[in-house]
Amino acid sequence: MKDEFISSIGIYGRRHYEHLKRNDITCINVMRMNGKLEKYLKDVNNNAEEMFSQLVKQLAESEGVTEQLKADNQMKWVCCMNAIRAQAAEIVNKELIFV
Repeated sequence: MKDEFISSIGIYGRRHYEHLKRNDITCINVMRMNGKLEKYLKDVNNNAEEMFSQLVKQLAESEGVTEQLKADNQMKWVCCMNAIRAQAAEIVNKELIFV
């Protein structure tokens, strides 16, 4: 059975779905039969996006990456923000997606 709604789920929801497909297909089948799979994946995606956003803000603040840095040295700001976003994504993946 193909889940057509998967394309409308965000990136984190799709990653979690793929993780479950590889590691716990029974869980997917039970949720699918109960009609809860789509809502579950949307909730996972929303929670992950919220966590990612909060982490980026917290990490940027703790590392002193500010709008002033952006105005003064855009390349340094971009490098710092890329590193922060990668770190936040790794934390989200570890704590919410690949569990």
